[in-house]
Amino acid sequence: MTKQIPTSAQVVIVGGGVIGCSVAYHLTKLGFTDVVLLERRTLTCGTTWHAAGLVPTLRATYNMSMLANYSASLYEQLEAETGQATGFVRNGSLTIATNKERLAEIKRGASMAKVAGFPCDVISPEQAKEMWPLLNVDDVIGAIHLPMDGMASPVDVTQALAKGARMGGAKIIENCKVLDMKIRDGKAAGVITEHGDIDAEYVVNCAGMWAREFGKKAGVNVPLHAAEHFYVVTENMPDLKHGLPTLRDMDGYCYYKEDAGKLLVGMFEPDAKPWGMNGIPEDFHFDELPEDFDHLEPYLEAAMHRIPKLMETGLQVFFNGPESFTPDDRYHLGEAPELRNYFVAAGFNSVGIQSAGGAGKMLAEWIHKGHAPRDLWDVDIRRNRPFQGTQAYLQERTTETLGLLYETHYPFKQFKT
Repeated sequence: MTKQIPTSAQVVIVGGGVIGCSVAYHLTKLGFTDVVLLERRTLTCGTTWHAAGLVPTLRATYNMSMLANYSASLYEQLEAETGQATGFVRNGSLTIATNKERLAEIKRGASMAKVAGFPCDVISPEQAKEMWPLLNVDDVIGAIHLPMDGMASPVDVTQALAKGARMGGAKIIENCKVLDMKIRDGKAAGVITEHGDIDAEYVVNCAGMWAREFGKKAGVNVPLHAAEHFYVVTENMPDLKHGLPTLRDMDGYCYYKEDAGKLLVGMFEPDAKPWGMNGIPEDFHFDELPEDFDHLEPYLEAAMHRIPKLMETGLQVFFNGPESFTPDDRYHLGEAPELRNYFVAAGFNSVGIQSAGGAGKMLAEWIHKGHAPRDLWDVDIRRNRPFQGTQAYLQERTTETLGLLYETHYPFKQFKT
């Protein structure tokens, strides 16, 4: 049956994960009411639904940390605004170091956190043990604690953003696959869907692990690829303290999250497994990938070393699902250099929940203002463009920087909530 869809919109967003819904929400906050979000199946069905839901505030750079901090602040107040629960709690985070190089790195992060205004303490192994009683600290030489970090329910956050977008006038249409792009005079001009065409002034690619293939339809390069991402969930652990901070052991390639009396252990193995080399199946939604115990065995052993109680605890869930990753582990944000009025927010490297609020706000302001609202070169999609000469590059960046200086006197004033 043919679905009734509008024939035109000011902005069309392709992709109904947490990123697309955040862009729609923030566009309506800026006064855009003619916004249409298209989802090929149902909201969250790609990778959002199986995210761990971590919302840390400290990233590798000041700019990215401020965006992540805004996400946390947004999720904290979304339920009051929309009536839709998000499951957001500020349980804090604890990152440990087992060698001097890692300790130096996390201490630098703690210094940046203080500059950014985030509470952050460098603590001893003994203090870390007090905070996380089941933690083995025999080889730990230091740690940092960020009490304002949080976690949320990915599906609930997405639904809250979607509800907020609808309240602002946006239309969200599910089960509507976008087949191709409409391009006119070197600009995005709309989309062609299985239920008809939509003319649009702006098109936003929030297609997640489909973003690369969708970008090709417009001649836009979005360098990303899906990879398998694993986590396990234990059986109930009576000795597990409720409300524990999220624990990160980067040298052990694992993170640990208390989940209703159970422990979720996620892995970011250095030798990851790419997935979907021959394309993503047409019917892929809310799907899991096959287990691979042999691949995970060394990381499960590392987890049992870090949390010895795991040696006597059964595993209830063994999960494997795809996430999109980029070559430099930074997401792609902004107007595509190949096509005017075509914007991208994709490739979130498994940090989509913590990034969605800030990224959605920045992209909405970019569309509204006509240029990047802040220095976002860390994640600007133009960083992947071929070198086109120093003069052209400097002219573009100088014009943008002058616009930023004109609009604001100090960085990130709009992030105060």
